[in-house]
Amino acid sequence: MRPKAKYHVIYVHRDQYPVQMMCQFFGVSRSGYYSFVKRLGKPETDADLAKAIQKCQDSCDRTYGYRRVWRWLGSQGFHRNKKTVLRVMKKYGLLSEIRRRRKWVQMGQQVHKYENLLNRQFHADRPNSKWVTDISYIHTGQGVLFLSMIRDLYDNSIVAYKTATQQTVNLVLDTIRLAMKKEKKKVALNLISYSGVTW
Repeated sequence: MRPKAKYHVIYVHRDQYPVQMMCQFFGVSRSGYYSFVKRLGKPETDADLAKAIQKCQDSCDRTYGYRRVWRWLGSQGFHRNKKTVLRVMKKYGLLSEIRRRRKWVQMGQQVHKYENLLNRQFHADRPNSKWVTDISYIHTGQGVLFLSMIRDLYDNSIVAYKTATQQTVNLVLDTIRLAMKKEKKKVALNLISYSGVTW
């Protein structure tokens, strides 16, 4: 993930978490973050080109690769280098979408159904007895950033969260692994603290 995308996530969540803690978590400097904040609201040099590319992709249902987009831009009076077009498409999340042919599956066939364990009972009597997960979409100048988080229904605290530039199963699995790792560490610290008490 590029630093600019990380700065944007920090900016969006600045009222929920300390900036210094988030900078350490994402491995970026506070000075870099505050420089990013100062530049907010200023027009970007690629904004006009990105709008033209967006118009092209909307007209073709996002099926054009960067070469076809480059030719289309030339016909509209936008004469840019192919590499520039590709860079801007990556920056703004305007790359073409690959559509794969889906195998037809009738409803009720070959579909795995999971038991509804919560059954809309969103209250927990003790910590770590009920976790829920969700994915949020954060729009940045470089495209969409996916935020996966796990919440404990006992006190609505965020147990763990991870971000990625693509929404995949691994994003959710990595968040679950991180949550379990954190809870194991917490239990271990409690055991060490308990064993060190003198009676």
